[in-house]
Order: sequence, then C-alpha cells, then structure tokens
Amino acid sequence: MMRIIFATNNEGKMNEIRDILDGMDIELLSLKDAGIDIDIKEDGETFEENAIIKAETVCRMTGEVVLADDSGLEVDYLNKAPGVYSSRFLGEKTPYSVKNKYILDQLKDVEGEKRSARFVCVIACSFPDGRTVTRKGVLEGYISKEIRGTNGFGYDPIFYVPEYNCTTAEMPTSDLKNKISHRAKALEAIKEVLLEHMAQRKSREAKHEDSNSK
Repeated sequence: MMRIIFATNNEGKMNEIRDILDGMDIELLSLKDAGIDIDIKEDGETFEENAIIKAETVCRMTGEVVLADDSGLEVDYLNKAPGVYSSRFLGEKTPYSVKNKYILDQLKDVEGEKRSARFVCVIACSFPDGRTVTRKGVLEGYISKEIRGTNGFGYDPIFYVPEYNCTTAEMPTSDLKNKISHRAKALEAIKEVLLEHMAQRKSREAKHEDSNSK
C-alpha cells in the first residue's frame, strides 16, 4: 500500500477526495493525520502555482508522495474573482455564508448568461525524486439567485449547474457531485499518474526481489 499525504486540513475536502480515490491501494492522510503543522504561504498568481507550492513544500519535508490542490470559484461578472483568493476572499476567517451573500449582492441586478461562473481545481502531485505533475478540472455553471442547499461546503450553495437544475449543495448524493465536480475531474486525471507510478514501483520491487534471489 502506498502512503500519500494530501496537503490540506479541510475535512470536507478530505471526505470528497477519499470517496473519489476509493478502491486504490493507498493510505491517504491529511496534514493533521500525518502530524504536520505548517502554514504554507500561497503566493502564486495561478491555481497551478499555488498547488505546486503546497505539494513540493510538504514533499521536501516528508519525503513522501504528496498531493495538493488549489481550487476556487471564478465569477465572470466579477472579473473572475474571487479566483485564487477564494478561501481568503473577504478575509480568511470570514464565514462562507457571508462570502456567498456578498457575491449574490454584487450580482443582484445581473441576469442570464452574465451570471456565468466556474469552479476550477488544479491538483499537483510531487514525488520524492523531484518530479511534480499537475492536472486541471473545471465545472462550468452560473451563480444562483439565492443560497440553496446544505449538502456541500464553501461556495456550493450559490453555484448552479444547469444540467442538473440545482446548486452543487442541492445535489441529492455525494456520488453525483463527486462524478462531475472540478475536483473529481482533476483527481480522476491525477489518479492515472498515481496508478502509473504504482505500477512502476511494483516493477522495480519485483526486479529487485528477483535479483536478490539469484
């Protein structure tokens, strides 16, 4: 079993990630699970830069395979804000109920296609050999007219997905959200990277055992 650290302490996010990666032969740990207490400065200008900063920082500390994501909401009418500042929007400790209401207030007179928005997620995977790869996932949608649903977290209650006629916080099952979400799309892509790495590692181990038996 391969041990992987996901560089987050967000339990809602970890639950989502565990669901999506379920079935893989891995032990998935949050920073807290791994006993890591660190405040990483996310000063990148893009989702990709911030994900790489987090993954490589923790990888250097631990020598483990590390995943990290940077994700957020882009609202076109707000010039793609909050974007990379999504978690720090209006202040890091500001409740999402306040952030969501602020965005709704900014768009109160905006109609139709002008309410377009998207969730973006970039996941970085850093390996102890110095390699880092990234994968991106996007979920397109609109900002709803009101806060709707209680099944998600963050900006989920105001992100409307027209194909399902509901916000991501109104989706009836986590299975559905984990199938279409920006994070799910990025994780599915990074899963292929992990599976390839695991296959290569098993091959090396098999060759090593074979050479030792001769």
